[in-house]
Amino acid sequence: MPGPLAGVRVIDLTTVVMGPFATQILAELGADVVKVESREGDNMRHVGPSRHPGMGHIFLHAGRGKRSLVLDLKDPRGRDALLALARRADVLVYNVRPQAMARLGLDYPALRAANPRILYVGCYGYSQRGPYAARPAYDDLIQAAAGVPSLLSRQGSDVPRYAPVLLADRLTGLHVVYAVTAALFHRERTGEGQAVEVPMFEAAVHFVLGDHLGGATFDPPLGDTGYARLLAEHRRPYATRDGHVCVLIYNDKQWQSFFAAIGEPERISEPRFATHANRAERIGEVYAFVADVMKTRTTAEWLALFERADIPAVRMNDVQNILADPHLAAEAFFAFEEHPTEGRVRRMGTPTHWSGTPTVPTAPAPRLGEHSRDVLREAGYGDEEIDALVAAGVTVDGRQDRTPPAS
Repeated sequence: MPGPLAGVRVIDLTTVVMGPFATQILAELGADVVKVESREGDNMRHVGPSRHPGMGHIFLHAGRGKRSLVLDLKDPRGRDALLALARRADVLVYNVRPQAMARLGLDYPALRAANPRILYVGCYGYSQRGPYAARPAYDDLIQAAAGVPSLLSRQGSDVPRYAPVLLADRLTGLHVVYAVTAALFHRERTGEGQAVEVPMFEAAVHFVLGDHLGGATFDPPLGDTGYARLLAEHRRPYATRDGHVCVLIYNDKQWQSFFAAIGEPERISEPRFATHANRAERIGEVYAFVADVMKTRTTAEWLALFERADIPAVRMNDVQNILADPHLAAEAFFAFEEHPTEGRVRRMGTPTHWSGTPTVPTAPAPRLGEHSRDVLREAGYGDEEIDALVAAGVTVDGRQDRTPPAS
């Protein structure tokens, strides 16, 4: 049974992580995603580890389920091929600045002229309605602009730091996914295509200030910005006698259970612990108390105690532990497959599950230009025309086989 986006064709002009992560999800949901690449390929093809050049580990995940078409869009013949493809497409997603698309002759008016129903979705650094419109943007820059390193400093980090994940890229990618699906729904009802803007800065600020606008929510302000519980110095994995435990003692019942379990039930009557409002007001003090208590037992002892007391807690994983997580194993979140050229690789499953239109494992990430001929034929090009484009360097035929490495 096909996925919920079966029959939707997406032209993917994105590179690096933000856009490719979004189109990866669209492919997992069943869309036919055609990844249009330069002759050099997406930058993330070249970030190792990898077994062969151009097939880096992040690309192997973000490229799943996509078909690779090489086009030199600076060549008028490449632009013409892109417009021919757009006439049969539902969505075009790009993540360069709109000015660059306009220079290529691929702005929204050009795409709308080719296909009035197309959804033209741009994801880039800043909204085009403000003074930052032309600025370049990367995840690190947007994290900084949205205040993430400063929040880590307020929490007690010795120096400002970026979150060690591509936070802005991936959260903006999720905005792209719902923007595409909502625009498809609107078009289904009205028949109308449209242009959609998904800027990173605004997406990241929306994400961060949902928690941390704090007293500035009110005018005049009712205190400082920030959510005190999230900024508390001891809101982190608690050190035990032999490791770390992650626990959140949150509501009144859980606090009563916690104090009973450690043999100090009378503490619940102390003002700092007595009510949710009191705990919130003195959260730094509350977390510091828990941090001291946690040092008195081993990780295994605490996990057993919390399970008996029905208090939510988990062992602190590292990435290697996650690969062997029993819950993920039970739902087959990870699986191995044989890539045609890269040998045995681990893939991740799709996080969502559908009763009527379930997703299915997507095809492995493509070699550069692997599907150029197929996609150009679908756009109406004959074999001789494609041969001419290959000879001129406008496209690349990437079908050449390579012997996979030993597993």
